[in-house]
Amino acid sequence: MTATAPRLGASPIRRPFAAAALVAALVSLLFGLMLAGAGPASAHAALTGSDPQDGAVVATAPKEVTLTFSEAIAVGDGSIRVLDPSSKRADTGAEPKDLSEGSTVRYGVELHPGLPDGTYTVAWQAVSADSHPISGAFTFSIGAPSETTVALPSEEVGGGPVGIVYGIARYAAYTGFILLVGGAAFVLGCWPRGASARPMQRLVVRGWVTLTAATLVMLLLRNPYTGSGKFADAFDLDGLQAVLDTKPGAALVSRLLLLGAAALFIAVLFGTYARREDAVEKKDLTFGLAVGGGVVAAGIAATWAMSEHASTGLQAGIAMPVDVLHLLAVAAWLGGLVSLLVALYRTPDIGSGAVRRFSRVAFGSVLVLAVTGIYQSWRQVGSWSALTGTRYGQLLIIKVALIAVLLAVAWFSRRWTARLTDRAAASGGAEATDTAAPAPEDAEEVSGTEEAPDGVDPARAAQLARQRAVLTATKKKRIRDADPERSGLRRSVLAEAAVAVVLLAVTTVLTSTEPGRTEEEAGAGAAATAPAAAGPVNLSMPFDTGGQNGKGTVRIDIDPGRTGSNELHVWVDGSDGKPMDVPELKVALTLEAQEIGPLPVVPDRLAEGHWSASGVQIPMAGEWKVDVTVRTSDIDQVTIDENVKIG
Repeated sequence: MTATAPRLGASPIRRPFAAAALVAALVSLLFGLMLAGAGPASAHAALTGSDPQDGAVVATAPKEVTLTFSEAIAVGDGSIRVLDPSSKRADTGAEPKDLSEGSTVRYGVELHPGLPDGTYTVAWQAVSADSHPISGAFTFSIGAPSETTVALPSEEVGGGPVGIVYGIARYAAYTGFILLVGGAAFVLGCWPRGASARPMQRLVVRGWVTLTAATLVMLLLRNPYTGSGKFADAFDLDGLQAVLDTKPGAALVSRLLLLGAAALFIAVLFGTYARREDAVEKKDLTFGLAVGGGVVAAGIAATWAMSEHASTGLQAGIAMPVDVLHLLAVAAWLGGLVSLLVALYRTPDIGSGAVRRFSRVAFGSVLVLAVTGIYQSWRQVGSWSALTGTRYGQLLIIKVALIAVLLAVAWFSRRWTARLTDRAAASGGAEATDTAAPAPEDAEEVSGTEEAPDGVDPARAAQLARQRAVLTATKKKRIRDADPERSGLRRSVLAEAAVAVVLLAVTTVLTSTEPGRTEEEAGAGAAATAPAAAGPVNLSMPFDTGGQNGKGTVRIDIDPGRTGSNELHVWVDGSDGKPMDVPELKVALTLEAQEIGPLPVVPDRLAEGHWSASGVQIPMAGEWKVDVTVRTSDIDQVTIDENVKIG
């Protein structure tokens, strides 16, 4: 019998689970972003300034080079290196000095005295407070620029084969956490009889093994991941000791200790709890396991929250518990989804009661995800431009789209569940019970306990009993597989799981991507500290006021074309190329990216077709819009503009 999807208009469900959750998630996300305002950087430190500046030419050799960052960083020997034109160290080689003051994060290195003229390269490498490695390089010149032979690594720190393996381990760690926590929660809260089912036991144990192995790999690779990028350094004891002294290293060790407690929880869940028959004793044990397991799960989730994006920047004290709730909700939803899929395919005796209970758990998880996700999105993005114009924001949009698809598929699963429940109720509730008959893969454990008839070999009798058990289980499974409601539910849950795998991959990449808020602020800081221009700014703009003799060209010079005081000259030429006097001429400067201006400039007439203004102040470097208003008669006037980079 072929299963067909239920009609959209015949839903017996009273709560529109997926539709309401989808609307809540999307509307809340948009509302949160609309309310987002400017604030301090969230995570992922970025270089916001330096002295000397990138590309600057200084008259004499500086005594030191300083770097300013948007967030706290961890540095060590060699974190900041200054190389001369021949690639030799120009700094003293000492550990960078902490020159931070208040909220300003600044580090510096001393230079050797008497450095010759030429171009010098500053290469830096550090670890952001959110555990991610960062690096970069820039140049400055003493006296005059020169050729340089400095060869820097082509790939950024945290990349290469080590970075790939570390990224895979991060994905495996999230996957293991979801299977471990979500699978245990599914058994304990939705299907208690599943504790004696081998497929469920294997799922949870494999989640524990995956998380433990991934954590060990990350701990060993932490040193080369943030440093040399060589696998051989994974077993460097000094490097490992240095990792243990950092916040990420301590978090990984804490996770391993908590996984030891999780192993004890698993042993009790699939041992004592699975064998307990007395209802009162089992209820007490359920409560104890729920409390203990919840504490361990929250502790493991906290190892992420306390060492990554949530641990630094804006409202860290609120962000960390919110992040823990977010991770637990993800595990309960996606881990429970995988558990349900395994139960439907490998343990055909799961009843509709367990499916219905998981549906309620999933509904609550989605609500928690909506609330915590909104807060995290506001904190890490903060503006519409960061949402659409940064890699983090674009990944976030993809994540929201995947969640929308997941909830849409979950809506069909909910309807299949309702039909399964209705049919079970119509048949007297037999389907709603969570029975634990042996599945085909467990049938070999069913032994022939009945006494063998006289004259029959006991071993032969036991063999026949096992064969009967296999036949019975196979027949039961065949009947279950032919159930159209159960088959439809299997397919929809399988589709949910497939989308969840992609969603988890996007989330893993998201956690290692610089947040949009920080990226925008770092770009603004870099623009504010941009090096001086190499020479004056020259513009030529045609105009046409529409009246008689209203066509011509405006030429503008801004000298020296950098922040601070500038000299501005304006020439107006007619269509014949000769100087042209006009009754009125105005100039205005606007830095739209920082909402500065328009700054009016009223130049004085020096000669026919020539105007000038001195002391024109340009407060900040960036992409400035130069507006020129030309009036050629009482009624003929036009305003023309052009963008130009200044300072």
